[in-house]
Amino acid sequence: MLRRNVRLRREYLYRKSLEGNERALYEKKRKIREALQEGKPIPTELRNEEAALRRQIDLEDENTAVPRTHIDDEYAFASEKDPKVMLTTSRDPSGPLQQFVKELSIVFPNAQRINRGGQVISEIIDACRSHDYTDVILVHEHRGVPDGLTVCHLPFGPTAYFSLLNVVTRHEIKDKKAVGTMPEAYPHVILENFSTKLGERTANILKYLFPVPKPDTKRIVTFANNSDYILFRHHIYEKRGGPNSVELKEIGPRFDLRPYQIKLGTVDQDEAQTEWVLRPYMNTTKKRKFLSD
Repeated sequence: MLRRNVRLRREYLYRKSLEGNERALYEKKRKIREALQEGKPIPTELRNEEAALRRQIDLEDENTAVPRTHIDDEYAFASEKDPKVMLTTSRDPSGPLQQFVKELSIVFPNAQRINRGGQVISEIIDACRSHDYTDVILVHEHRGVPDGLTVCHLPFGPTAYFSLLNVVTRHEIKDKKAVGTMPEAYPHVILENFSTKLGERTANILKYLFPVPKPDTKRIVTFANNSDYILFRHHIYEKRGGPNSVELKEIGPRFDLRPYQIKLGTVDQDEAQTEWVLRPYMNTTKKRKFLSD
């Protein structure tokens, strides 16, 4: 199993290393296509390669015209099987953190939680790979308050790091009678205001933690971006009165996320390439946004 993981990782890194060459070739073919469509002369720097590039263009179809990237490969088979999520915490978790993770295990369908104990991260990742888990979520705390969430996609990444703020567990919601029991149906996922390239990347990392729901399910999970803070809300709805009358009930938990780093690897790989990181200069103006336009 170890040799297989090493081999697959090398193949993944090799495919990723070819992306620069594939992108350059794609740009050349795009310029030739545009010149032919607009009736313009072929760019001077491409005239020596025109014949070979036009042969490649003739052999392409809509599936091969645009080069695939490592991002495509990461979630290429996400729609073919339901996600399987492993939840764990930092070492020696407090009571509030254990309660919060217990509620998260119900929020994410097909999720299982384990006690961290003395296990190191690399052991957890290897065990999850061998048991076909698709994602690992690590929840961290500071003085009994949950303050960090790490989402690691398996087998090769990416890994997203979030700050965790304003955590409200189910038993802290004031209207306890309206909460009821936690449903276990697969929820509809609403993603709001993730319009930039980074926003779409973050939305993909979050939405693939959930399987495809049935059309008639009444459970809703919402990730709403508000000034680069992702508000998580969990509701069920019921029809009241007329056909267009719907009543929402919050069933918790409730929390906010703020992304600060995305790495092109798993959480146990210190050498993994950093795809994006929140820099201090990004906070110099309130108008600067990275998840939405």
